[in-house]
Amino acid sequence: MPLGYKGSYQRVRAFLHKKRTSPRPVVARPPSPRTVAGWILRRPEALPEAEQLLLKTVRTHCPEIDALTRHVRSFAVMLTERRGERLPDWLAAVRQDDLPSLHTLAAGIDRDRDAVITGLTLPWSSGAVEGHVNRIKMLKRQMFGRAGHQLLRKRALLA
Repeated sequence: MPLGYKGSYQRVRAFLHKKRTSPRPVVARPPSPRTVAGWILRRPEALPEAEQLLLKTVRTHCPEIDALTRHVRSFAVMLTERRGERLPDWLAAVRQDDLPSLHTLAAGIDRDRDAVITGLTLPWSSGAVEGHVNRIKMLKRQMFGRAGHQLLRKRALLA
C-alpha cells in the first residue's frame, strides 16, 4: 500500500507559489537591548527626534524600562551636577521599584555610602593616580615576575 501525496508536482508548485508571493504584513523589528541601553544612557537632548520617539514607545510598553530610565537619568544628573546629597533619596526610590539589578547596585553603594557621597560631591578625582597605578601594573605583568625591583623601577621611570 503506497503512502504519501498522490497529487502532481504542479499542484504543489502552484500552492507554494501562492504562499510565497502573497503579501506579508510589515512588522517593525523591536530595538535590540543594546540600542535601548544606548538611548537610556545618552543625554535626552542629544538623542535625535526619531530615537526619542522610539524610546518613548518602549517606555510606554514596558513600565520596568520606564522606571529604569528615570533612575538612570536622575543618577546621571546627580553625577554631572555634583549633587551627592541626593543619594539617600535616590537609593530609597530605587528600593521602592521592583528592579533587581538596581537593587544590587544600591546594595553595593550602601556598603560605602560615605565615599560615594564624597565622590559625587567634591570636585577632586583620583583618576591620574589610578592611571599611573594601572600603567605600573601593566609593566609588572609584562615582565611575568622574572625581574626584580630594580628593573621594575627603571622601566616605570622610563616609560
